Amino acid sequence: MTCASCVGRVERKLGKLDGVQASVNLPLESARVTVPANITDEQIAAAVNAAGYKASVRTPHAPTAAAEDPALGTAAKLRPRLVVAAALTVPVFVLSMLPAAQFPHWGWVAAALALPVVTWAAWPFHRAAVVNARHLSSTMDTLVSIGVTAAYVFSAWQLLADPSLTEHPGMEGMESGGLYFEVAAVVTTFLLLGRYLEANAKRKAGNALKALLELGAKEATVLRDGDEYQVPAEGLEGGDVIVVRPGEKIATDGAVIEGSSAVDASLVTGESVPVEVGPGSQVTGATINTSGRILVRATRVGADTTLAQMGRLVSQAQSGKAAIARLADRISAVFVPVVLGIAALTFGGWLLAAGPEISDAELRAAFTAAVAVLVIACPCALGLATPVGLLTGTGRGAQLGILIKGPQVLEDTRTVDTIVLDKTGTVTTGHLAVAGTLAFAPFSEAQVLQLAGAAETASEHPIARAIAAAALEAEGGRNAGARLPAVADFDSAPGGGVRGTVEGRRVLVGRAGWLQDNGLTLSGPEQAALADAEASGATAIWVAVDGSPAGIVSLRDSLKPGSAAAVARLRELGLRPILLTGDNASVARQVAAAVGIPADDVFAGVLPEGKVDAVRRLQDGGATVAMAGDGVNDAAALAQADLGIAMGSGTDVAIEAADLTVMGNDLGQVALAISLSRRTLATIKTNLFWAFFYNAVGIPVAALGLLNPMIAGAAMAASSVLVVANSLRLRSFGK
Repeated sequence: MTCASCVGRVERKLGKLDGVQASVNLPLESARVTVPANITDEQIAAAVNAAGYKASVRTPHAPTAAAEDPALGTAAKLRPRLVVAAALTVPVFVLSMLPAAQFPHWGWVAAALALPVVTWAAWPFHRAAVVNARHLSSTMDTLVSIGVTAAYVFSAWQLLADPSLTEHPGMEGMESGGLYFEVAAVVTTFLLLGRYLEANAKRKAGNALKALLELGAKEATVLRDGDEYQVPAEGLEGGDVIVVRPGEKIATDGAVIEGSSAVDASLVTGESVPVEVGPGSQVTGATINTSGRILVRATRVGADTTLAQMGRLVSQAQSGKAAIARLADRISAVFVPVVLGIAALTFGGWLLAAGPEISDAELRAAFTAAVAVLVIACPCALGLATPVGLLTGTGRGAQLGILIKGPQVLEDTRTVDTIVLDKTGTVTTGHLAVAGTLAFAPFSEAQVLQLAGAAETASEHPIARAIAAAALEAEGGRNAGARLPAVADFDSAPGGGVRGTVEGRRVLVGRAGWLQDNGLTLSGPEQAALADAEASGATAIWVAVDGSPAGIVSLRDSLKPGSAAAVARLRELGLRPILLTGDNASVARQVAAAVGIPADDVFAGVLPEGKVDAVRRLQDGGATVAMAGDGVNDAAALAQADLGIAMGSGTDVAIEAADLTVMGNDLGQVALAISLSRRTLATIKTNLFWAFFYNAVGIPVAALGLLNPMIAGAAMAASSVLVVANSLRLRSFGK
């Protein structure tokens, strides 16, 4: 399939089968089909074949099936055609345009060199044009096929009619219309380049599911009869007991049966704070065990895991996204039949005017005028308008760390009016940092942080690392090269806290409940201080010294520098920012207030499936939604959104599911990406206007016989130069 009209045609053909519903996806080159039991796979494939395409049925029993790359080989098939076309077009162009390079009868050499270009290399365009013609429709391919064929056939006819046309260097028969072999070859090569780049982008669009499924653990350590065995993750069965050590990924969904730890689930759930787990806790495959050794009994494996379900969510969201017809296709759908009609009317009109007896010269004049119409309407500029603008815009974007997936993305950026921002990793860093320390007499805040940091240095827990780092930074600010005091008699209670002796004092650092279990009693004011800290959305960690509460260390997911300015810039672009997160409401509201988002525009406590629903609800309310996120849990919502924007610091699956990717961590790049995309779209539309304008003005002039095909070719070349020059202005964007 090459355009949106192909999608519509396949959907209509499949829909004619009784009880069949089909959703066809252009980038994935696939169709999701719901069929009654009496319809066979052969009938489905035959319906697609009847539409002029080929299809095979793929049943996604296991996750590996979904991970196959549906567009693999599309670009590979175009590459040899592009290489051959480019290699042959250069000498044809040099021969035709530079008299100094010409030699006796050079026209025959140009004809021979251009023939493989306009036949074999241009075959994808000719084939698509024939398929379209069989269904009484036309697209960009129709224009390309007719333009290239007309330019070559007319040139060959000129040469055959007068074999001595290029007998001497510099001769090209100006009075008879000249040769246009270079026109046919150059148009083919440029458009093949555009199609090749487009095929690469389409192939990459299908990699989201593969990236998602590859996120899971490749191997698992299974405990059987007291012995440990390494097995491939796909070989796990329900009931298997898996050993998970610190730093390892949990291989599949299951329940902890032994041990305690903190699990980093941020890639899957978007939660910034590691989740404490112990016997009886449910864990999800692809999450990371950060501290203690745990044993997990597998409850869901293979296609039933949370990760596999998220893969299906992404697939469904992508398949359900309607492909809007490209602008050039919409123009050519009307333009091509009109041009063909005018060319036919021109030829017939000249013959009628010539009278009942038509001389060779009059027949030649009629054909020349008709070909001039086709040559001025040759879609060189129309074909270049989108790819050259897109190439320049995406090239400048790459310099700025912005990746744009394709032309459709540009149209989406123009229409979006709402942008959903995932909190963790997009607006915030996704890493916990100490936000403040509260001390109780007789201790100072500096003492509380120092003692807590010293005790935590021996722990691998993410919260411990954050406290130790803050204490070391504070110590370094007071004394250059300073180190934290050493800890002795260290002991860690997974899920609770740590204890140790620092400078002769017994220090406990951990959750309030764990300290109370260790005999610590909190006074009324101390309990109020704890409640205030937690109400503000902070993670509150208690510090006790020699059996008495010494203070509270508060940690938060820290805000990215520039997030507030970026939100303000998004508003200037006419977008309504909405904060979406899996975190609790108090955390979400505090972050929203810090970046200037009203409390009414905060969606908190949202699970991965809920993110898709949240985007869909906004769309149902009439909004055109952009979504910015970086976690696996964002992937399905990125695909569901009208415009998906992935932050480059995030996961491959989020990047693959998105339409736009910003390679940096700065939310300001999201605003820059939307600005660049809108500017690129405006440039492409200007290009299309000028390309269409040249054709629209030139066609009537050519039909009247006032424009010989040579000048028509020059006008077409001028429109192409204008299109390229206009596109090159994008290179200065953002400077």
